Amino acid sequence: MDFSQLLAEKTNTILSKWIVSVRRDGQIESADDLSYTAIKNHLPEVLKAMVTVLSKSQGNDIKSIVTASWEHGVLRAEQGFDPAEIAREYHLLRTVIFETMEPDLLEGTPLEIIRAMRLIDTVIDEAIARCFNSYFEERLRELQQLYSSLTLHNQELNRLVTTNQDYLSQIAHELKSPLASIISYSNLFLREQTDETRENKTYANLEYIERVLRNGRRLLRLINDILELSRYDAGKIKPDPAPTNVSGVINNVCEMLEPLAKEKNLQMIVDWKNAPEEVITDPVQLQQIVTNIISNAIRYTESGTIIVMCQVLKLERWAIAVSDSGIGIKPEDQAQIFEPYFRVGTANKSYVPGSTGLGLAIVSRLVKLLQGEINLVSEVGVGSTFTVILPMQLQMLEN
Repeated sequence: MDFSQLLAEKTNTILSKWIVSVRRDGQIESADDLSYTAIKNHLPEVLKAMVTVLSKSQGNDIKSIVTASWEHGVLRAEQGFDPAEIAREYHLLRTVIFETMEPDLLEGTPLEIIRAMRLIDTVIDEAIARCFNSYFEERLRELQQLYSSLTLHNQELNRLVTTNQDYLSQIAHELKSPLASIISYSNLFLREQTDETRENKTYANLEYIERVLRNGRRLLRLINDILELSRYDAGKIKPDPAPTNVSGVINNVCEMLEPLAKEKNLQMIVDWKNAPEEVITDPVQLQQIVTNIISNAIRYTESGTIIVMCQVLKLERWAIAVSDSGIGIKPEDQAQIFEPYFRVGTANKSYVPGSTGLGLAIVSRLVKLLQGEINLVSEVGVGSTFTVILPMQLQMLEN
């Protein structure tokens, strides 16, 4: 029996069943928002290589899967998959292939069945190995880029620390935890690189790199926020007014932050039907304001809804309001909410994880820079509404 021909005929069926399995699998969350094509990726080439391997006339040449599996690993790294999710993908692939071909396999002789199963397992194992190698290389490239970026920021951070002694202890506290983790896992990874048996520890290396990248991104975000605040306080940030499509800015921010809301099953409602068609303001700083307020609402809301509304006001002004159903802010804390490093806590924690206490401080300064004002209405256990009011046309002031 020619199992290679049977596999070739069933390739499309296997692909469809596999994609359905990936979408339904609760352990592969990174695929939730991907299209059919993005999930399918280079799998057809892997299956084509399997057909070649099963063919008695073409022998057991598995080199044809190298390119497909390598590209698959690179793309999965770019899509944000973690190693466990990739391993789960290939586990599902193996299951779907055997389930689809089981009736045909049972019609073969015992030797034919053993040969087919052995070769299918060999191809999948080789595909996994090649995929993890390329995934590893892509993560290493991202790690190198992150290292370069942190090195450049370190020079500016040193300058900042020497000129802002009041913030030194707070900055040191915030940087200590992620920096210690980066140093620890980087040293561990570098030691593994020099080990002759490194190839057998690829999965462990990936875990080290993932932890370094996670803490590195957190550290980089904190440094960027600190530098942004410092540049404003030093008077180095100047607005660059331009005609700005308000609805477009809000839409871009909501699309960018929607995955964060989905992770917490939060509903985002956006109402811009009363928004001005165009205003004269700094579009970059406006987007930064909207991004910080909405992401802050998501961070402090565990269930419910995030509502974004925009409307034109009197006296050539307009407003954007972001409401959440989050933890709310105590009256005594509301006066400090825009101060650097102040973070709202919960009943169980002194502050919500992931918060640097700088986002709203940056927002308040940018709002002032754009000649506007920001207001807060909040009730503990009910939620908060931040309203930013800005002029329809930013007036450039003489130095």
